[in-house]
Amino acid sequence: QVQLVESGGGLVQTGGSLRLSCVVSTTTFTINGMGWYRQGPKQRELVATITSGGRTNYADSVKGRFTISRDNAKNTVYLQMNSLKPEDTAVYYCNAYRTAWDKRYDYWGQGTQVTVSS
Repeated sequence: QVQLVESGGGLVQTGGSLRLSCVVSTTTFTINGMGWYRQGPKQRELVATITSGGRTNYADSVKGRFTISRDNAKNTVYLQMNSLKPEDTAVYYCNAYRTAWDKRYDYWGQGTQVTVSS
């Protein structure tokens, strides 16, 4: 099985910074990609993703402010969030996925609340 444990959420003022971490535990599978999604008043949306090779992808709304990185040896993915805005307020979910036989399997963390006060 695959387990994801997130940490690092909290309350911060506009313009502040937070760093989210997510440790992915698995003894069975090879994780291909990892990332962060968030859910505010609207549907869950992609924030940033990173492949096992280090290729990154960001939502337009966070480009230049957020940085995703991963430590493959520790199976950990990070999200450094700078210049935070009230509209970044959401529950942030860590995601990890693997692929097998052209099928994708997604795994999710429990979510961590990020609140940005104005």
